[in-house]
Amino acid sequence: MAIKEQLRTDMADAMRTGDKEKRDTLRLLLAAIKQVEVDGRTTLDDADVQIILTKQAKQRRESIAEYEAAGRQEQADHEEAELDIIESYLPQMMSRQEVEEIAAQTIADLGADSPKDMGRVMGRLMPQVKGRANGSLVSDVVRDLLQI
Repeated sequence: MAIKEQLRTDMADAMRTGDKEKRDTLRLLLAAIKQVEVDGRTTLDDADVQIILTKQAKQRRESIAEYEAAGRQEQADHEEAELDIIESYLPQMMSRQEVEEIAAQTIADLGADSPKDMGRVMGRLMPQVKGRANGSLVSDVVRDLLQI
């Protein structure tokens, strides 16, 4: 089943069961998808929908950090609940160890040996982990590995 169809089905289920938080989160996701489709006058496939969900998850992570810094724990908890729902529709994220293995192999393949090579390594590595690893995690791992 396509991700959009899964979102619609799950939203209907949430409406039937009275799960307001899930219903509202799924409505927001479907609205974001619809907005991109209308703006681009196109129909999105699963890969495009996944990109939108990833952006939405990133927005929630940033909001959580800001709310916690401002001492607004109730709002941070709400954003955390939304993030959990969004992440359930995304592929499993790679662990730091998995990213380190792929990064080490990429560094070896490129013959990179100094922090100056970080751009080349990131350029080759990011397409391999796109959608499965957070960009800041990948950047941290590469930076650590290149600190020889």
